[in-house]
Amino acid sequence: MKKITFIAASLVFSVSAFAQTWKLDAAHSRVGFSLVHMGVNEFHGSFKQTDAVITSSKADFTDATIEIKAEVANINTDNSQRDQHLQKEDMLDAAKFNAIAFKSTTFKKTGAKTYDVAGELTFHGVTKPVTLKAELVGTTTHPMNKKEIAGFKVTGSFKRSDFGVAPGMPEAMLSDVVKIEADTEFIKG
Repeated sequence: MKKITFIAASLVFSVSAFAQTWKLDAAHSRVGFSLVHMGVNEFHGSFKQTDAVITSSKADFTDATIEIKAEVANINTDNSQRDQHLQKEDMLDAAKFNAIAFKSTTFKKTGAKTYDVAGELTFHGVTKPVTLKAELVGTTTHPMNKKEIAGFKVTGSFKRSDFGVAPGMPEAMLSDVVKIEADTEFIKG
């Protein structure tokens, strides 16, 4: 029994020893969202401060895990008045719920360069399962720093009502569905 336990522990250590960490290159990434206003216009926003890390021991990312965190106080919709309103208690309540986080549970390959990324989204003090679509745009070696980089396009959606966001805002004014749209670049290292 001791031998089996030792072998199993050795295998776990060996797999984790080969795990690669990929950190978000925020200067070349955008983690954003969009909603429909008054049923006639989709407006977009993003987060100025976002951290994300992918850990994977396989080159095709099939065993990857990803953790993303965005600071609510850094929301940017290209309109400072709207940004300030979004941070208030009746909307995102940034003073109480300062971050939005996603942690994957699976990174399932669905095509040559596509994945379903299931995980837990924590938003406005509520955690619920969400599945995102990810496309590996490509990998290359950066010509200046010689580090490997990978680009992912991520899309998905969730309902703001599932997270108790802006409960007083009728859907006729602001869509319940929030679309996630991210173009990300990660650096291995």
